[in-house]
Amino acid sequence: MLFTSPIFLFLFLPIVLAVNALVPPRLRNLWLLLASLVFYAWGEMLFTLVMLTAIAANYGFGLWVDRARGTPAARAVLALTVATNLALLAVMKYSNFAVENVNAALASIGATGLPPTAIALPLGISFFTFHAVSYVVDVHRGDAEPQRNPLDLAVYFLMFPHLIAGPIVRWHHVARQIVARAVDRDEVALGVRRFIVGLGKKTLIANTLAVPADAIFALPPTELTMATAWLAVLCYTLQIYFDFSGYSDMAIGLAHMLGFTFRENFDYPYTSQSIREFWRRWHISLSSWFRDYLFIPMGGSRCAEPRVYGNLLTVFLLCGLWHGASWTFVVWGLYHGAFQIVERLGLAAMLARTWRPLRHLYALVVVMFGWVLFRADSFGHALAFFAALLDPTRAGVAGASLALHADAAVLTAVVAGVVGATPAVPHLAAWRARLIASDASAAARRLDGALAWAEVAVLAGVFFLAAATLSASTYNPFIYFRF
Repeated sequence: MLFTSPIFLFLFLPIVLAVNALVPPRLRNLWLLLASLVFYAWGEMLFTLVMLTAIAANYGFGLWVDRARGTPAARAVLALTVATNLALLAVMKYSNFAVENVNAALASIGATGLPPTAIALPLGISFFTFHAVSYVVDVHRGDAEPQRNPLDLAVYFLMFPHLIAGPIVRWHHVARQIVARAVDRDEVALGVRRFIVGLGKKTLIANTLAVPADAIFALPPTELTMATAWLAVLCYTLQIYFDFSGYSDMAIGLAHMLGFTFRENFDYPYTSQSIREFWRRWHISLSSWFRDYLFIPMGGSRCAEPRVYGNLLTVFLLCGLWHGASWTFVVWGLYHGAFQIVERLGLAAMLARTWRPLRHLYALVVVMFGWVLFRADSFGHALAFFAALLDPTRAGVAGASLALHADAAVLTAVVAGVVGATPAVPHLAAWRARLIASDASAAARRLDGALAWAEVAVLAGVFFLAAATLSASTYNPFIYFRF
């Protein structure tokens, strides 16, 4: 069930919120669990039992890790629980990838290959696994108490706002909220506003830009011009940001409506001035997960420099593999890891002395070239795109080619995306707050009231435009559903 589907917006969500507000607080977890089961089973009926079994196993793992804490067996118990969770992910997500690579090796010596597996990828399995690993590791470290109520733990894992595509929510961040939370009118209103912003990001910007991006990436290499290639990369760069940050906004908004507070997942990453900064701003829940549960335990930055570089490459290799069972994702991860190392070797110091717009341009170009690897179907596809991006001799028919893909709707979405990828709106909100704080006059209050009504009007307009767009559109899943 998609956050952008009419059945979610106009049936499922209103029922969930109404009942959540009416039932006694002691029954809210039960209601949220039932609603989340319906949400997941709507499209993943066959895997619902797998998910419930995994939750039951991690309930036991948490208690086991807690009992073993401080004993000689503690590390072994933790390693077994983590390995079991990762094994589930490996079997579900990487079996066919392994078979493909084994078959390639067998074909090189003329041997018969293995048949592909019939295992399908359950929605949200990568996010579920990282939630499970963080839960048992936090219990092992003493950062959180194990949950002894299986219903409450099931709510943590299955809570529908973050179930399919995150953000990754740490157990110790929401443990108290699961046990006791209030449905506050102001929080619900905040959640509604945040949800509508995310809905607009997805339907009005990401979906619009997906059309030219998909069309151009599907072109034969001989039909690519430099201009169309750059248009595709620009559109995809904005599409993936507004698609995923839009989902995160909706998830955070839904959490507020239900009485939870999730941490932010994006912080205007395209304003970064280095790749290190980009990863502090992009998919924050994932990058911080890799930092806290892999990079730091491996030694982080506290060891000798060569080992630090190895740690970085390992983390980003696994980050790429987490995104998809394909070598293009692995190379995309190593590509970002390599830039992290190059910046540590001295590029960061050079950038610090460089004109700020040039630093910003450097980060954007590196990220955009990385998105080519991320989006391409194969290395050959990616290389053809790189060739088009860097070959000005392909510009001869650019005008005619661009006209096929850059219509008024696309150009409007590009402009809205460029503005929306900067903190212009928060700066406007901060200016409004400073104005009201410094001026208590009647005129200032009237201006504040006018701005408040203008905000309501804009949000209402975004919602109705999004709803109208959805009513006329076909299936439009979020990009990160693939992971």
